[in-house]
Amino acid sequence: MKTTGIGVIGTGGRGHHAWQAHQPENGWEILMGADISEKANAEFREKFPNAATTDDYRKVLENPQIEVVFIMTPDYLHEEMALAALEAGKHVYLEKPMAITIEGCDRILETARRTGSRLFVGHNMRYFPAILKMKEIVDSGLIGDIQVGWCRHFINYGGDAYFRDWHSERKNTTGLLLQKGAHDIDVMHFIMGTYTRDVVGMGMLSVYDRCARRSPETPGCAAFNDEQWPPLEQTGFSPIIDVEDHNMIMMQMANGAQATYLQCHYTPDAERNYTFIGTRGRVENIGDSGDCEIHVWTQRGPRKTPDIIHHLKPLSGTHGGSDPQVVENFLAFVRDGAPTNANPVAARNSVAVGVLGHESMRNGNQPRHIPALAPDLAAYFEEGQQTARKTAR
Repeated sequence: MKTTGIGVIGTGGRGHHAWQAHQPENGWEILMGADISEKANAEFREKFPNAATTDDYRKVLENPQIEVVFIMTPDYLHEEMALAALEAGKHVYLEKPMAITIEGCDRILETARRTGSRLFVGHNMRYFPAILKMKEIVDSGLIGDIQVGWCRHFINYGGDAYFRDWHSERKNTTGLLLQKGAHDIDVMHFIMGTYTRDVVGMGMLSVYDRCARRSPETPGCAAFNDEQWPPLEQTGFSPIIDVEDHNMIMMQMANGAQATYLQCHYTPDAERNYTFIGTRGRVENIGDSGDCEIHVWTQRGPRKTPDIIHHLKPLSGTHGGSDPQVVENFLAFVRDGAPTNANPVAARNSVAVGVLGHESMRNGNQPRHIPALAPDLAAYFEEGQQTARKTAR
């Protein structure tokens, strides 16, 4: 079996996710990594002693031995690096969100089609067992035609992860409805089998703007720490905070259904709670990963007595066991054109809702229409990039 060389752009933090692709026994070998942090590169070399490192991601793209790259950098770099990688003829795993503008997403899609390089966006929640079980239930017709979807997103680590470093500025993320909410918007599209047509947003920065800041010269630390509570008693927040710390959107779906997404970054608990209501019942998750349950109601009765309870067992691996599966799906897609749960068009549409949801909330809560992707471009990706190049075996 031919060995396919892999490069990792962004070796620290989320870059560790890419390490799962190193499978020499299966013909996949990580050969090179790039990061501006020497500490991250040193850790990468320790893990892969035969791999090279650089502080310039372009050197990875210039390496003829590398056919596949993982782009695991901050959001505002995704567009630039994805375009460069696709133009260099590399197959790309791009961490979500695809980009921080709709135009950036569309440029990535257009470039992927033109170059024939395979593009995969890492929406790993499409591989969560809880999400797949809810989709299975909805698709079975058990609860009838879905008319309503809700998601409440409680983020107790918001002050740790998003208001102490680059995430806190609009120029880097557009906003957390996009950066964090892209996952959940995508899940709602996935389960409801449609995309958002129009969006209305409301949101505020109401807590973290009152917290003590670090100086611009002090590096930010986004490490999770349960002792960093309650928010107003903590210090060390970013000197610039201009993103909202709670976000709410209402979505009119293209198929006539409606949905809402509620996100808060200063709750004491952490969970995503979805519910989908159809003409014959309702489904809801209790816990979103690990040891969780899916509750189904098909008869009238109190909330505490669902008619069906699915107990899901924890899977090994990060993000509820989804990370290993999403990497395996990407590798099979690159080599064999295997079908994928994640879809670049869906990734683009989740960004579009986030961008325009923020635009709505920042401009008098006026509705915003989601611009459609060109039909031929959408078809290319919806049909699995069938004419894109594969890696040789």
